[in-house]
Amino acid sequence: MKPISRTRAVLAAGLAVATLGTLTAGVGIAQAGEKDSRRGKVGEREIAGLFDRWNAALRTGDAEKVADRYAEDAVLLPTASPRIRTDHADIADYFEHFLQKKPRGEKIRSVITVLDENSAIDAGLYRFHLTDPKTGTTQAVEARYSYAYEKRDGRWLIVNHHSSVLPAEG
Repeated sequence: MKPISRTRAVLAAGLAVATLGTLTAGVGIAQAGEKDSRRGKVGEREIAGLFDRWNAALRTGDAEKVADRYAEDAVLLPTASPRIRTDHADIADYFEHFLQKKPRGEKIRSVITVLDENSAIDAGLYRFHLTDPKTGTTQAVEARYSYAYEKRDGRWLIVNHHSSVLPAEG
């Protein structure tokens, strides 16, 4: 039997480690979005519940309660304003006006991606029922959304939120 050179042994070991790493990374990616009820694991249900909490904050009519769902350095690209909101005061200001319409949100379709135990993305379509404060008439507005969440100091916060009116078929 021919002896294996040191270089070949190192290359073979490196290839084995790279192959194993690729295989286990693939398993991790496949499992990242799956629901996992084991303690300490983040699941899609937990992330979906963050929208419910945000929506409940809207129902209070208190702009500060809504703004408290966002990280201090969050970015909000809102549906009903051309301004990008990049701090707590700006986000609270947006909701001060938006809440006058008594919004009620409901998800139409949601795609949740759990990135790791401290970050996740929820993107999809939602519908808001808005009431005109002057006339009392209600209208439904469908929009696209994306929320990026981070867990900071044990609390899930919105770090990026984009919402835009759903365009007509095209």
